[in-house]
Amino acid sequence: MKRNRRDVLKGGSLALLGGGLFRRMDKIDGMQTRGAGGSLAEIVESRSTGASEKLLLGPAPGEEGPPEPANVDRLPLEWNKRTVARFWEQLAQKDIHAFAARDQLNIIYLTGYWHTHTERPQVVYMNKDDADPWFLYPALDRDLVKGWWFGGGWEYFDTKHAEGGFPEQGKVVQGKTVDLFEMLLEGIKAKGVEGNKIGIDGKLYADELRTARKVLPKVKWVDVSDTLLDMREVKTPEELRLTRRAYTYFDRAHAYARDYILTYGTDVTDYEVAFASTFWINNVLLRDLDLSGGLPHHGVAASVEIDCRVGRLCAYPHPNQPRFNRIQPNMPLQVDGDAYIGGHGGENYRMYILADRAGEFDPHMRKLWEVSQHTCDMQVELQKEGATCSSVAYEIHKYQVAQGVQDYIYHRPAHGEGSEGHQPPYLALGDYTVLKKGMCFSEEPGLYDPKAGVGFNWSDHVVTGVKSGYRMSRVPYSKEWSWVKI
Repeated sequence: MKRNRRDVLKGGSLALLGGGLFRRMDKIDGMQTRGAGGSLAEIVESRSTGASEKLLLGPAPGEEGPPEPANVDRLPLEWNKRTVARFWEQLAQKDIHAFAARDQLNIIYLTGYWHTHTERPQVVYMNKDDADPWFLYPALDRDLVKGWWFGGGWEYFDTKHAEGGFPEQGKVVQGKTVDLFEMLLEGIKAKGVEGNKIGIDGKLYADELRTARKVLPKVKWVDVSDTLLDMREVKTPEELRLTRRAYTYFDRAHAYARDYILTYGTDVTDYEVAFASTFWINNVLLRDLDLSGGLPHHGVAASVEIDCRVGRLCAYPHPNQPRFNRIQPNMPLQVDGDAYIGGHGGENYRMYILADRAGEFDPHMRKLWEVSQHTCDMQVELQKEGATCSSVAYEIHKYQVAQGVQDYIYHRPAHGEGSEGHQPPYLALGDYTVLKKGMCFSEEPGLYDPKAGVGFNWSDHVVTGVKSGYRMSRVPYSKEWSWVKI
């Protein structure tokens, strides 16, 4: 018997949705979309009422931000060239005129070469007078690295590389295993080093130092990882605008999730809310990007992932239980996730209280919700240029304790936000970093009560300003948005 697409989906991994979505798919397929084929995209699209989008906030009067969204999908190569120029200015103060970056995040930050991090090492090397960077790279990425900002480099076949073994060139050789770090150094030696120092983003292990002294005995290696981290922590206007673009989709995804919860209530699981919302928003996002038919370097690092947890899972900062729980009255509910375009974006969490069957809201949940929500607003107000991370954390924790919720405090209020997610510095009592305009943080002064099975953890992307911080998201923190009856 021939199976149609809906039957295949029902029997496959998507059946994990518990049947709720697909029962509605049957109904829609018969009533609305049979002629259109009833694809999953059409069915998920039909779930969007758009009602919650009307509640998204506009800029507040006198607010310092957020900026207008970018109209590009990624930072252009010109931005990377300016960033390398700023890096050279920093290195010149240490009399360094050559650098090697081995960390994937630093390679991407400096050159814009988006690549996958695996056990295969990749390195970018430049001398001050080089117009273009040189790379150590594996053969599987040869088309990607050469298709962006590429001056030359040293290709190896794979890990572990055999000397002379390049099957892609017809050379199938069982040669001696190559030390790829030594291969890099020999390449740098042949190319030539400007000056007598090389800045490197990290410390060399003892065996690497021995190899470096053997191949480049007159070169001093200087750890410049802190210099690069300091640069990455303070976002440029272009980075902030691209982040804001990511949040325009993030906000719509949150609105979709809220509509889904209000529409289907106890008929669905948290997993279904997450799946449908993620599927819907990525259909919107990816249609808007210039993907150029799948060509490399287009639409890089762009996605929105929505998650949802309900009930007892909200009572743990990092639950290890599956998110597969049916939504019920008198529960906390969290909609969260990450969104990025061109690698720029961050977190966005909102906390809900679901009323009991009488339409009332539990007093204990109300207390934890109100205190945690207020400390979110405190962070925005306190996160200004010249303050220290510790002072912001101190005021938030002091307020939590004054409200009598100390038993429910589990972690610091926030972490720095970057392309890797968690990035220094941290809004923590022991971090005395002085805040600079353009530093970005999450927003997580969460409170958790495992015994009662409730908890509330918010997040956003808070940018440090001159007089206060500002949020990237326009999703409300109001009771109108968050206290719902299903």
